[in-house]
Amino acid sequence: MAQAQVPDASAVAPVTASVSPGYEYRLGSGDKIRLIIFGEPDLSGEFTISGDGLVALPLIREVAAAGLTASELQVKVENAFKEGYLKDPRVSIEVLSFRPFYILGEVNKPGQYPYSNGITVVNAVALASGFSYRANQKKVYIRHAGATAEEEVPLTSTTLVAPGDTIRIAERYF
Repeated sequence: MAQAQVPDASAVAPVTASVSPGYEYRLGSGDKIRLIIFGEPDLSGEFTISGDGLVALPLIREVAAAGLTASELQVKVENAFKEGYLKDPRVSIEVLSFRPFYILGEVNKPGQYPYSNGITVVNAVALASGFSYRANQKKVYIRHAGATAEEEVPLTSTTLVAPGDTIRIAERYF
């Protein structure tokens, strides 16, 4: 029996990440962005937002990016370049990769997993190699990035995960 050939990940062109409709994505530490300044290839490139929410950019140094949308960061970067560096900068910013989500509790392989668009809690459990035999499969606890408390939600096939979420699968009590 022949095994299926899996393409090498480095041979696949990068795809710009996107988030589910209706969700306004806020940048945070660990996000990777692409900055394009039209007509200025030396200033353009891919950058990662640091743990303290800053992104280091050529000429203008560090810019606070955490908590902003890509559009808000774009305006902020344009304004920074206008202050003595470029006459009329045209800036484009896109998110290349989102920060991961975390799953813990009653799953077989708890840990950190890469976010992908439209992922549900059921998909996240599958990535973590399924439920443990003690898992409560009726409800899940989710703490969204930036939130201080987790919320209990019914575990359904439509419950979405957002970048930076922490998902906890609780133990069932017979």
